[in-house]
Amino acid sequence: MTTLAFIGLGNMGGGMAANQAAAGRIVRAFDLSAQALQKAEAAGCTPCASAAEAVSGADAVITMLPAGKHVRGVYAADILPNAKEGALLVDCSTIDVDSARAVAALSSDAGKGFRPADAPVSGGTAAADAGTLAFMVGCEEADFAPVQRLLEPMSRVTLQAGSSGAGQAAKICNNMLLGISMIGTCEAFALAEKLGLDAQRFYDISSQSSGQNWSMTAYCPVEGVGPQSPADRAYEGGFATAMMLKDLRLAKQAAISSGGVTPLGGHAEALYAMLSEQGLGDKDFSSVIELLKRGTVT
Repeated sequence: MTTLAFIGLGNMGGGMAANQAAAGRIVRAFDLSAQALQKAEAAGCTPCASAAEAVSGADAVITMLPAGKHVRGVYAADILPNAKEGALLVDCSTIDVDSARAVAALSSDAGKGFRPADAPVSGGTAAADAGTLAFMVGCEEADFAPVQRLLEPMSRVTLQAGSSGAGQAAKICNNMLLGISMIGTCEAFALAEKLGLDAQRFYDISSQSSGQNWSMTAYCPVEGVGPQSPADRAYEGGFATAMMLKDLRLAKQAAISSGGVTPLGGHAEALYAMLSEQGLGDKDFSSVIELLKRGTVT
């Protein structure tokens, strides 16, 4: 039976760890929040007093943490000194590419046969709870199959993006595209309203024309139009504006460090920053349509 350590039991990690336990795996869980640990225990996980305790003797380690500095810190202080030889080390956080590659290099250089992988997720809290996340994996070719098996209880699909850091690169590029396309979709609906065009009629036309895109047909930002989305719940739940802003800033950082040019990504970052500054950071990112409708974009 697989024994794994799960470090980071927040909004995403809690559901992910619970699905691992439901699959019959021994899950040694750690989080700084006592409440999160209690919830994990109720879901069948074994709470641990520290990250070091959690990783000791585990066949695999999964981390789900807020930022690169947290991942670097827990790897250096807790995981690499205490994980058993040959352990599979999978970071599911969304962090900067440089941190992902640095952590992989440290793991490989530790001399204990560790198998590192970066495997950020797409799907949000509902998918984390349901075990239907999409994973984008950066790892050595030989390690992909065991990573895929490890992630299976949490996954709808697991795709290999390339070597170390490629999972993070895929995630931030994908979410930059998502942020840009959502703004374009919101602009179109807001303009259609100004021109007196019914939102449902516009949807019926554009969803079958050249303007069709995922943000429109699967996640429409207008209440009562298309499949159910956060727009039907006053933009509660879904993918928070603050999280989209984080990913757009990671994309900007990656563009600067690699010499990439992302002008639309920069504009998207500015709009989501404006939305967050207006106190809407917890609302779904599709709520940017409200900013456009109010005409408060500067």
